[in-house]
Amino acid sequence: MNSTIVSAMKSSHRTLCALAGALVLGLSSPVAFAQGASAASAARLVVKGKSLQNGKGETVRLRGFGLGGMLHLENFIDGYPGNEEAFRDVLLKAMGREKYDLFFETFYENYFTEADARYIASLGLNLVRIPIHYRLFEDDMNPRVIRASGFKHLDRVVKLCAAQGIYTIIDLHALPGAQNQHWHSDNPTHRALLWTHKDFQDRTVLLWEAIARHYRDEPWVAGYDLINEPADPTGKAVVPFFARLRDAVRKIDPDHVLFIEGNTYARDFEGFDPSWSNVVYTNHDYAAPGSISGGPYPGVTGERHYDRETVEADFLKKSRFMLDNGLPVWVGEFGPVYTGDAQKDEMRYQLLKDQLAIYDKHGVSWCIWLYRDLGLQAIVYQPEDTAWMQRIKPMLEKKQRLGADAWGSLETGIRDVMEPLDQLLAREFPSWDPYPNGAKREARLLVRHILISEALLAEYGKAFEGLSEAQVVALAESFHFSRAKRRTRLEAILSGKER
Repeated sequence: MNSTIVSAMKSSHRTLCALAGALVLGLSSPVAFAQGASAASAARLVVKGKSLQNGKGETVRLRGFGLGGMLHLENFIDGYPGNEEAFRDVLLKAMGREKYDLFFETFYENYFTEADARYIASLGLNLVRIPIHYRLFEDDMNPRVIRASGFKHLDRVVKLCAAQGIYTIIDLHALPGAQNQHWHSDNPTHRALLWTHKDFQDRTVLLWEAIARHYRDEPWVAGYDLINEPADPTGKAVVPFFARLRDAVRKIDPDHVLFIEGNTYARDFEGFDPSWSNVVYTNHDYAAPGSISGGPYPGVTGERHYDRETVEADFLKKSRFMLDNGLPVWVGEFGPVYTGDAQKDEMRYQLLKDQLAIYDKHGVSWCIWLYRDLGLQAIVYQPEDTAWMQRIKPMLEKKQRLGADAWGSLETGIRDVMEPLDQLLAREFPSWDPYPNGAKREARLLVRHILISEALLAEYGKAFEGLSEAQVVALAESFHFSRAKRRTRLEAILSGKER
């Protein structure tokens, strides 16, 4: 039989199976935004040796942004204390169901638009990593029932990006039970229960099966980032669970690239298998001088001197598994935060330029964190005169003073509380070294980022009481591209005009 006819028959069979699967689960049909079979074939990526290649056999380096703060909220990005679920609870209580739903629908529509996709393309970049939350698709009180509506705005972002020739990576950023110990997995505690509860793992598998079924025919989805920053304290559950996810996705979608992050926040690849096919192992490469508490660059942060050589050595250490096994490297997150101090920010820009030069030297793909926020890190951010910023300004100031954000604040205002606690722990428990970052970081997680944040949330919701529908819409529209400021220096560096 003619090979072309056989290929067409296989394609038709797969389409029918996909439709049948969608109907069984009550989901929408698999999507394909690219027009025509030839366009789809040309765009689809596959791992070939150390590189990603498209259907034309061309090497593709993915370079772009993480779209945090939209389909997965984060406190420093969107401007609230604590974790997402708790913030949504106080917002719902303050606004009521109708206005709460109006806010989020308007928020999603404005957070990423055609203007955003065109802007990213204008910088010569070709990737948007889209963090998503499992609760978009599944209710904890109605588990294992996947909502088709969860795909609405994810589909829209994928489609807008595809129209501009931009790939997307779907990143499961918050998993049932929480895959790590911090706020960015929407964890209200400091326990990552995904690794010890089979039920949470089963639900994660079901969700990835639904996502794979939905996007398996979409070539502009570069692939699936299965678990953001896993942190399994034992190190024993993470690789077997990745293997389970791989097998589940491959049964439905054998073609898309799987992006797999190392344990302990995408840093540790011990026990991972280099023989897995069509897989990109990915690290996160945050350099200490670029953190909120970072020192001068070049110079000393903590007790270590940092310059380009040490930054490269850290990158190579995180990438050793991939480099030693001849695998591609994708840096899924990196990037400094900015303080507003011109001299300090100049050093942060130099750090960024050094990191990008290192990635160019080694031919790796990258995705900077972050596209949009309130002014700490992203390339576009809200000015102080938007309705949203005006509404939350007093709480932002209090949150900053109390050091409630792990990523964006210091503890200068509460050292009288933290220093005696550090001394107590050192005196009474000198050998205590909790996973993943030791006693001092554990104390800050529990006191600043959980306890104080919960107390702040209790009063935070008051700012959203008694709003009219017009006020609610104005708050959500504050996130539109037309209202944003642009970090022009960052534009120049990321676009390659300044290196």
